[in-house]
Amino acid sequence: MAKNNTSATAKPAAPAADAAVEKKTDASVDAKAAAKAQAKARKASAKAELKANKPASDAPKMREMPPNPPSRPSKELHVFPNPAPERDYVIQFQVPEFTCHCPLTGQPDFAHFTIDMIADQYCVELKSLKMYFWSYRDEGAFHEKVTNTILEDIVKVTDPRFIRITAKWYVRGGIYTNVVVEHRKKGWTPAPRVDLPAHSFESGLLR
Repeated sequence: MAKNNTSATAKPAAPAADAAVEKKTDASVDAKAAAKAQAKARKASAKAELKANKPASDAPKMREMPPNPPSRPSKELHVFPNPAPERDYVIQFQVPEFTCHCPLTGQPDFAHFTIDMIADQYCVELKSLKMYFWSYRDEGAFHEKVTNTILEDIVKVTDPRFIRITAKWYVRGGIYTNVVVEHRKKGWTPAPRVDLPAHSFESGLLR
């Protein structure tokens, strides 16, 4: 009988063992989850570090605004020394897209400017001339006024032997306007005109 009682009292210990197993299993699951989370965190950290240390050549290049933009309207004209001051020769500029607007109505005006110039000691630099013409885009001016102002500004910085500006303004109100202004340096005399013999056009074809 004593053995039976001992056996009977020993059986209730089984649920405690099961609980211990379950606890051990839960701990194992938690450990695995923690390890997985740590691995994921390490992977994310390594990825972030790799991205931070990515060579600049592999990164997309964004163009930044330069401190001095290459294209900006300006009223400042630049010059450079005339490379052949010993002779008279003609420099011609064609500006086919000049734009300003009417000072009365605000409507846009367009013109084709032709500048014929015989330089003395200085020539006008092209980039500054382009920026100079661009500066009139948002200004209002009468055709006659703006043409004369441009002549005066070029004369002021270059003091040429001769300059003529022809401004052919596009139609407005059914009327085309052409403005021609010129400046001749005091004491300058142009070289005599040379008339070369004219020859008829020869093509080699029978007519």
